[in-house]
Amino acid sequence: MIRNKKFPRESFVSMTELVLPNDTNTLNNLMGGRLMHWMDIVSAIAGQKHASSTVVTASVDNISFRQPIRLGNVVTLRAKVTRAFNSSMEVRIDVEAEDIPAQTKFSSNSAYFTFVAVDKEGQPISIPEVEPETSEESEFYAGALRRRQLRLILSGRMNPAEALELKSLFDIKES
Repeated sequence: MIRNKKFPRESFVSMTELVLPNDTNTLNNLMGGRLMHWMDIVSAIAGQKHASSTVVTASVDNISFRQPIRLGNVVTLRAKVTRAFNSSMEVRIDVEAEDIPAQTKFSSNSAYFTFVAVDKEGQPISIPEVEPETSEESEFYAGALRRRQLRLILSGRMNPAEALELKSLFDIKES
């Protein structure tokens, strides 16, 4: 079956949130769990736009917090699909925070989430391929296969010897 293709821009989603007292810890910083919740929402919407169907979260890559987001900051989350496989897709999320009174912006973090498109019965369905348009999108697209193989190895669903993309990255020789 030939699948149609979509550009990453077709799945682009931007979401803005204001950090309120209920979103913070005792240091008045945004709680990591709240940010992860927002990241899951924005990336799921991007996945749904790409797949034109319901999607479920399959995995979340490492999320590292570079700088705390404070009470009163405005948080902007941007997400788009970087690559699609048969029924799964990788979504990149970039998070930026802004202190509007201080007129400062900073990048808080970025991460990759994986989603699976499903039908009404919850069964995986085929989705369109991704066709990168920019050099940055091409880099994300190429790296997605390596990230996917690493995820599969870490979850025990792939034998490391089968991870050809990772072997080439580390120049691993067969013994």
